[in-house]
Amino acid sequence: MADHLDDKELLLLFKEDATKESAYTRIIKKYQEKLYWHIRRMVVDHEDANDVLQNVFIKVWKNLANFREDSQLYTWLYRIATNESLTFLEQQKKRSSVSISDDDNSAMSNKLVADKDFDGNKLEWKLQLAIQRLPEKQKAVFNLRYFEEMPYEQMSRVLETSEGALKASYHHAVKKIEDFILNH
Repeated sequence: MADHLDDKELLLLFKEDATKESAYTRIIKKYQEKLYWHIRRMVVDHEDANDVLQNVFIKVWKNLANFREDSQLYTWLYRIATNESLTFLEQQKKRSSVSISDDDNSAMSNKLVADKDFDGNKLEWKLQLAIQRLPEKQKAVFNLRYFEEMPYEQMSRVLETSEGALKASYHHAVKKIEDFILNH
């Protein structure tokens, strides 16, 4: 079987017992890297991103047979990855009882600074620090729009929010990031 199958063909193969596992493996291979980086930008730490990604793939395995194809597979996978990332961040916040708000130096920022390659004078590090200071939902919106270049229409399906709310959220996130970069 060639590896240039589109999502619809992969989903058909997944529905057949004989090809279910190979179809799942191919879906994972196709989306693993994109999903990893989407998750990593939200949770920062490589190990945490891998853990969240594993949870995403477990959910995908359990729920793919029930996927109704109302949206694209890609959109559905991003919704699961986003929700799993937000759940992980909520659990971390509860565990450390540290509030991650606009003004706090969050645990996420501290993880970033602890990275062996961290250089606070480089613009990309300042950008990452600024992103980590955003509320979780704004962070998700910013990452999908800025890094993934996802259209608002698709983002609204992933995050289950109106396009207007997403545009406003993205605008606020950009302003906060600009303020941080200019003042730090």
